[in-house]
Amino acid sequence: MNNSEFRKEAHKIVDWIADYLEHIEQYPVKSRVAPHDIYNRINDRPPFEGEVMQDIFRDFETDIMPGITHWQHPNFHAYFSGNNSYPSVLGEMLTAAIGAQCMIWDTSPAAAELEERMMEWLKQMLGLPGDWSGVIQDTASTATLTAILTAREKFSALKINAKGFEGFTRFRVYCSRETHSSIDKAVKIAGIGAENLVKADVDEVLAMRPERLEALIREDIKNGYIPLCVIATLGTTGTTAIDPIFAIAAICKKYDIWMHVDAAYAGTALVLEEYRWMIRGTEQADSFV
Repeated sequence: MNNSEFRKEAHKIVDWIADYLEHIEQYPVKSRVAPHDIYNRINDRPPFEGEVMQDIFRDFETDIMPGITHWQHPNFHAYFSGNNSYPSVLGEMLTAAIGAQCMIWDTSPAAAELEERMMEWLKQMLGLPGDWSGVIQDTASTATLTAILTAREKFSALKINAKGFEGFTRFRVYCSRETHSSIDKAVKIAGIGAENLVKADVDEVLAMRPERLEALIREDIKNGYIPLCVIATLGTTGTTAIDPIFAIAAICKKYDIWMHVDAAYAGTALVLEEYRWMIRGTEQADSFV
């Protein structure tokens, strides 16, 4: 594809995107294909030659679109919102065109410094402490894993990174029964182990019971475990429950435990000052997603 062909095909795709988003109601919200329908439509051997864009787009419409669940549909109410916008789509086009690998400052100074400034904006928008700093992760799950790894290395003074878990085999991480499943995955990847994730009971509004959390911590200390981290959730994904962050922060301070606040689901509500009551105590947190 040469430059002039690219311009021509790009205009066609932009027109398709605009029509799709304008008339998305004509699609069923959830894909109606059966398992392996899409898989069986795709050749079982890789092609030896490329296809013209017209054929590629035809395959997209006939083989891919039937297997799409339409997250932008006005009747999509599952999971969490994944909204896009016309400007965000155009932004993705620019990002793809530049094609930079932005892992460090040298490979893309603009990306590194834009990230730094955007995190400062986010702190101000959400009313978070001004002396905090942050980085953008690919998902909230990765961010929470990073927080647990950081808690682990702070406790061990980076010894686990250097020598492995020798002498640090009895860590405990605490959360509520309503906490997102990414925590279960994170403790496994971090080497802490699924059996060392302790889930506290919740109250009638499905928020963590701080008195139960403290009882679990005291029992673990008595039995020789090391309380490493407590996950307090600001809006659980399943029920939007809000854990009592202020009370949990006091417990973490009392026992010198890393406190992580998972605000991935409801944290954006903090843009509205009338919802800032939810983060009372967050200033004592060690990490925030």
